[in-house]
Amino acid sequence: MLFRNGETKIIYFDNSATTAINPEVLRTYTDVATKIMGNPSSLHSLGTTATRLLDASRRQIADLLHVNAEEIYFTSGGTEGDNWVLKGVAYEKERFGKHIIISAIEHPAVKNTAAWLATQGFEIDEAPVDERGFVKVSELEALIREDTILVSVMAVNNEIGSIQPIKEIAKLLENRPTISFHIDAVQAIGKIAVEDFMLERVDFATFSAHKFHGPRGVGFLYIKSGKRLAPLLHGGGQENNKRSTTENVAGIAATAKALRLALSDFDHKVEKIRQMKAIIFEVLSHQEKVILFSEMDDFAPNILTFGIRGVRGEVVVHAFEKHDIYISTTSACSSKKNAAAGTLMAMHVKPDLATSAVRVSLDHTNNMLEIEAFLTIFRNVYQEMLKVAN
Repeated sequence: MLFRNGETKIIYFDNSATTAINPEVLRTYTDVATKIMGNPSSLHSLGTTATRLLDASRRQIADLLHVNAEEIYFTSGGTEGDNWVLKGVAYEKERFGKHIIISAIEHPAVKNTAAWLATQGFEIDEAPVDERGFVKVSELEALIREDTILVSVMAVNNEIGSIQPIKEIAKLLENRPTISFHIDAVQAIGKIAVEDFMLERVDFATFSAHKFHGPRGVGFLYIKSGKRLAPLLHGGGQENNKRSTTENVAGIAATAKALRLALSDFDHKVEKIRQMKAIIFEVLSHQEKVILFSEMDDFAPNILTFGIRGVRGEVVVHAFEKHDIYISTTSACSSKKNAAAGTLMAMHVKPDLATSAVRVSLDHTNNMLEIEAFLTIFRNVYQEMLKVAN
């Protein structure tokens, strides 16, 4: 993409799929990987040094989330975290009940895990969403039974950015202590305030480092003190005997660094992202053939999902790619399947409109020059698409 200042570069607007690792984070990873060679389980001084760094990283993450260090457990990312909670709660509490509630718009890591549990004798109900993509709390309440053991709802939807009513659900579950409450916070961290989703009633929360400029293949799970969770991995007894495998010390240290950087100057970063989204939103809202699935209020500041009526989303994605602008067809985890976005189908969007959806996901590292360039190309792409629209 050639900018008006003569600079040539790509425009990356797919930050909800993954983010570029922060150079400072990469430096931390490299330093630890090359200088801290000990296994934290080893008794010698090299192992002790690795353990100290592991513990310091855990404390830093806990402090940033306003929780206790012993409530943070390291994983390989969001998918493992979601699997661990659903399966771990299911098997830990099955003697008390086998009923689980998830929302109709969950990430496949939750939805497909729940579907697998259904084949193992558990009962799964999906709480519906309204036409804007928000869980209907009253209908979720109607699904609760005596044998309900878990409610799992994402904090921010990955496909359209709707911020889910976590506070209302927490209040609903306030006097139901036998029901575990899990949130998938992968798309929330760094985009909405921590205190808006890390609530006292939340028992488990899933995070993934590559969504906030950390390394891929690293994540962490918040497990509230006193809450029991059956392990997925058995072996050497790492992570307080809850997740056995040699700890990825370099990745964990880099994740702690990435989270600190992501949450520093938070209000300024979010406002910058919101302003960029607002400019795109304003232009798109005046195009006759454009349908907007995301909004400004009650939605994450970084996600803007739209479609051009009569044009499949992948066609639009490739049209932008020719100009070195990278967007996606909603969820990266299912985009190559060319299927309609699950969130939009749950919202009862017509299939031909749902398959038109594309997602722009912004980051504080983007800038107004990129927004201007994107809109210039959008106007050209839009005119081209009008010629082929059904």
